Amino acid sequence: MNRRTPIYEGKAKQLFEGPEPGTLIQHFKDDATAFNNAKKGVINGKGVINNRISEYLMLKLADIGIPTHFIRTLNMREQLVKAVEIIPLEVIVRNVAAGSFSQRFGIEEGSALPYPIIEFCLKNDKLGDPIVAPEIVVAFQWAQPSELEDITALALRINDFLSGLLLGVGLKLIDFKIEFGRHYEGNTVQVILADEISPDCCRLWDTKTGEKMDKDRFRRDLGKVEEAYREVARRLGVLPSETSEAESAATKKKPQQKKRPTFKLSTVKKKRK
Repeated sequence: MNRRTPIYEGKAKQLFEGPEPGTLIQHFKDDATAFNNAKKGVINGKGVINNRISEYLMLKLADIGIPTHFIRTLNMREQLVKAVEIIPLEVIVRNVAAGSFSQRFGIEEGSALPYPIIEFCLKNDKLGDPIVAPEIVVAFQWAQPSELEDITALALRINDFLSGLLLGVGLKLIDFKIEFGRHYEGNTVQVILADEISPDCCRLWDTKTGEKMDKDRFRRDLGKVEEAYREVARRLGVLPSETSEAESAATKKKPQQKKRPTFKLSTVKKKRK
């Protein structure tokens, strides 16, 4: 059996050394955590679903010129990605008041915000991922002013695109968390989207019923967590619907049926000092 070199293990993913220089293998786990690791559990099949959803959304973003770390899917749980130096910030984009934002400011959950609000949090579990002002980010050199400008512009563009795409499948993008990294190539460095985009890091509400279709179902013990993740994947067309599954089961008895297609991608760059 192939032994791989582990590079990093987080709450929901593991990183291994990639098969080519400058690459990593990103493995999606079924583990789930909330409230800074205070609550832990397992969501069966989550890793497979998040791998598919993240692949689909990263490819869609690449199509509109957003640089990402995604290269290709390797199997049901793993992706080949570009190795990056992670900028130690969680970038949260909020369209609607929810979760900790509602609690902090005493705003009723579900209240639309006048425009998308971006918050930066320092990636540090021991400190509880504190919110930090852009001035602090620059003062402690976690990111350069030009990098913060790029991150802000990319985050707003990602929000605009994903809001429209998800609305088209009956989902409202309430807020989401993304991460960026520095990708070094030759004597150039580029800030690119890293990590993942999935129901683990997005709040998604059904546009008709307001039902939560994301990790809040796990955080708040709402039940039907696997079903919600699966439904998001089904609406995006990256998992078969129940009827398709029934058809594909029937197909095993009747040979001679046709198979499904796949997708493609793109990129952008900046000078290294």
